Amino acid sequence: MPCEIYEILQPHAIGSLEFLHLRQLFDRSFRAARIGVWECSLPEETLSWTDTVYEFFDLAPRSPLVRDEVIKLYTPETRMLLNDARDRAIRTGEGFVVDAHIVTAKGNDRWIRITACVEFSNGTAASIFGVKQDITAEKVVVEQLRRLADCDILTGLSSRSKFETVFEETCATQSHARQALLLVDLDGFKSVNDTLGHQAGDDCLRDASRRLSRALPQADMVARFGGDEFAIIHPCSSVENLVRIAARLVKGMNWAISTPTRNIRIAVSVGAAMIVPGQLPGDIFRKADHALYAAKSAGRNGFQIAQSSRPALDVARVAFRNEALSG
Repeated sequence: MPCEIYEILQPHAIGSLEFLHLRQLFDRSFRAARIGVWECSLPEETLSWTDTVYEFFDLAPRSPLVRDEVIKLYTPETRMLLNDARDRAIRTGEGFVVDAHIVTAKGNDRWIRITACVEFSNGTAASIFGVKQDITAEKVVVEQLRRLADCDILTGLSSRSKFETVFEETCATQSHARQALLLVDLDGFKSVNDTLGHQAGDDCLRDASRRLSRALPQADMVARFGGDEFAIIHPCSSVENLVRIAARLVKGMNWAISTPTRNIRIAVSVGAAMIVPGQLPGDIFRKADHALYAAKSAGRNGFQIAQSSRPALDVARVAFRNEALSG
């Protein structure tokens, strides 16, 4: 809110009746827009608020204000942000805008956008003043949109965009906790869509998402990458460990969809690669993708580990055979 608006509403600039009318119009407009005016005189730290600001904080209008008590209604993170902005404004004379999170006197969560200007007298900051606007509804909408962007609406799993963000962060993090990437394709999904229709296909994807989460409950992330493709980031100490994880996944993702005329067998092909710190996310993804293609070429309903050593491949065969026999 430009500071010039305060200059407009000076009684010396216009007639007293017109000033009164404009002031009332100003107050009604600000109340309708959920905006209030505030001032803090310096160095006394004396606060002055319009009634709307009192409403924001769930305080009785015109009740005494003690800045130290008001500050306690801000969350710790907001308090630090606001103090830094305020100190900088007093030092430089530059205004600021801060989105502040408060817990009101009645315990309500609320977001307020604080716009501030600084008034100087004889080279010293004499007051900070401005407007506060209730932006709680705006924050709720933004958070809902963020959640929609992070979540695949059909399955409830993480979305592709969320996966890509987390995967890049995971590859960039130098951590002792090793992880692996597993790419999963549903075998038999096309038959479900072609034979039973898209509604049955959607049900199949939802069922697959639940089975993925049950098969690998320790996964850091399970995401729907698109269509019948899924991506998983999972803690993994070694290639041998990855073999066991992939085998468990293949075993847990094998079921049938029954119809009056036929049974459609659903299974998965899995390509997996260790996430090596320092390697580019695209390079790691390509390794897992090539392994997935190899699993499909080998007959599907199985897995391949990217760039595995011969002993690891032997472990893979034994682990997968044991998993199959135990099933």
